[in-house]
Amino acid sequence: MNEELLIAFDSTQQALRAEMLLEYAEIEIDTCPTPKDITAGCAMSIQFFRRELAKVEQIIKEETIEIRGIYGRDEHEGGYRLISE
Repeated sequence: MNEELLIAFDSTQQALRAEMLLEYAEIEIDTCPTPKDITAGCAMSIQFFRRELAKVEQIIKEETIEIRGIYGRDEHEGGYRLISE
């Protein structure tokens, strides 16, 4: 499962905090611009591999990181689909 997922944020502060915590947990991430078809208040998103989803969701919950949502690519529609809020 090498599908890349994307975390979108409403604030840059939360994105930077999440980046720090996920890197500390040794989760392979990349920061990228938030795609135009995802409405979010922050222009920065974080990509990670689906195999890390449970660990990412646990960190988001435990550290009360505010996110817009976690998205995956929608191959049929082209664009993104919401996976988790």
